[in-house]
Amino acid sequence: MKVSREQVAANRQRILEAAGLLFKERGFAAVTVAEVMQAAGLTHGGFYGYFGSKDELAAAALAEALTRTAARPLSDLATYIEGYLSRSHRENRARGCPTAALAAETIRETDGIRAKMTAGVRQQIERLSPLAPGRTPAQKRQAAIGSWAAMVGAMILARASSDPALSAEVLEETRAWLSARAEARRQGNSRSRLKAIPRDLLPRHRPR
Repeated sequence: MKVSREQVAANRQRILEAAGLLFKERGFAAVTVAEVMQAAGLTHGGFYGYFGSKDELAAAALAEALTRTAARPLSDLATYIEGYLSRSHRENRARGCPTAALAAETIRETDGIRAKMTAGVRQQIERLSPLAPGRTPAQKRQAAIGSWAAMVGAMILARASSDPALSAEVLEETRAWLSARAEARRQGNSRSRLKAIPRDLLPRHRPR
């Protein structure tokens, strides 16, 4: 029985979503093609009708997961940081950030997989830059890169730690540090704006 194009596309999407969840939870190497197909509700033998290899699947699933994450709306950077560096995110690798779940492993993967991660990093920086503190686009980009690097690094360390107290401390202190950095930059921007105002336009205090 011939499968329609629509069904082929739907099956491929199911495979990508199942692979994304499994890869984020257990890593690329620990997941087999058979497990992915079972999770997608499809037969193992049909895999090569959709992907040429497991590496091709990994690259496509990573790209799909990164794109799905980037499509979520952001209200402000502080709220995003609070949710990202949370206990619930730490405990839910499969439903969480693909960068934190797979970046360290991607270092040793194929060029195709690394290219998808690289595109995801660029996409996230562009996504966060408008929300980051700073007076110029360069300052905003710098703040976005620093914040994102701190967030991902903190989540990786928190998950890697076998000490619950240390894991929680890493998340809490990184949140506090990022908040303090953002506040300091905002105050610096306010002072810079005041300096830019001509003296004759500043309010004058009349002696009593």
